[in-house]
Amino acid sequence: MTTTTTSVDLTDPALWARPDTPALVAELRRTAPVHRTETVDDGPVWSVLTYRESADVLRNAAVFSSESGSLLGSGQGKVPVGSGRMMALTDPPRHRELRAPANPFFSKGGVRGAARSIAERAGELFDRAVEQGEVDLVDVVSALPLAVMCDLLDVPEKDRDMVVRVCDVAFLGRTPEERRAGHQQLIPYLLHQVMLRRSDPRDDLISMMATYKVNGRLLPVEDVVLNLDNIVVGGVQTVRHTAAMGLHTLVQRPDLWRRLQQGEVDMDSAVDELLRWTSVGLHTLRTASRDVELAGRQIRRGDRVAVWVWSANRDPEAFERPEEILLDRSPNKHLALGLGAHYCIGAPLAKAELSALYSAALEKAAAIEPAGPVEYNRSIINFGLDRFPVRLTPR
Repeated sequence: MTTTTTSVDLTDPALWARPDTPALVAELRRTAPVHRTETVDDGPVWSVLTYRESADVLRNAAVFSSESGSLLGSGQGKVPVGSGRMMALTDPPRHRELRAPANPFFSKGGVRGAARSIAERAGELFDRAVEQGEVDLVDVVSALPLAVMCDLLDVPEKDRDMVVRVCDVAFLGRTPEERRAGHQQLIPYLLHQVMLRRSDPRDDLISMMATYKVNGRLLPVEDVVLNLDNIVVGGVQTVRHTAAMGLHTLVQRPDLWRRLQQGEVDMDSAVDELLRWTSVGLHTLRTASRDVELAGRQIRRGDRVAVWVWSANRDPEAFERPEEILLDRSPNKHLALGLGAHYCIGAPLAKAELSALYSAALEKAAAIEPAGPVEYNRSIINFGLDRFPVRLTPR
């Protein structure tokens, strides 16, 4: 079949804040479900917009590899520094080896044990927010995943203020330069902690990663640090953006807020639907390891393939009434947290944090009203809000 190339650049961050984007993407998904996108920074990329083909790509790590990059933005022909060394940038079986030491900290059982403390923290955050009256809701929800991550890493109390401050810049900084500067401070700290805990391990995520052996050999220190940084980034960013965008959705839809506040909808179901609806991780990147056909298109070995999760999660072939928010949607096989080998390792923890934040907001605030315009970020990696000024009315 002939190659279809469209003039719509899905990698333009400004596109995703436009009010006509849902209609534009729906038409593109109907007319060009798999097509070539000529991007400014990354050159030609195959864009996949349908659910079935997206799931095929994400499931098949043997054909669609993560090693050459899992996200757009590194530049045409460039391979990320952590290729083959980080969970996000490896394929099975190496991916499973790197994931194994972290698994117990993010399992459903492990998360259940921390659920009460997570809920208490979320409640405290919204108690303070309600007392203040007017707040930036992005700042409020961001504090929870940062605190939970400090617990997982067992950051010493004397270092917590510093680590939270550095993480805040690294993950929430307004510009790429600010975020880079934050990482440049965070990585040396993680390196120092890895070396300390390799000789004196404790019961925490850093110690487990630092002392884990594959075929009798410790993981290289650099690999441990890169994976810890990656875990922290994913854990903080996904929850921060999904929570803020989810609450923004509920503020715009008081009928949904009311249903949740009155207990008419199960919170677990609502969390999944808000994950589907917001789909803040707009895309996932893979590279074809051999020639393959996808929806009638000939993908060549070395071609890059971007799965547009936001579009797949609104595909009417996979979801009934996809352009409606159905908080009790069932089944809800969304791709917001991935699929296959790379399904988000932190999914149970992320859902617990989101549930705690939404529940705390509903419990502490009778209403949340806008106190100014929201500001969207300029990112196709974690699309969300930089600012969400609101006025909280206590219950």
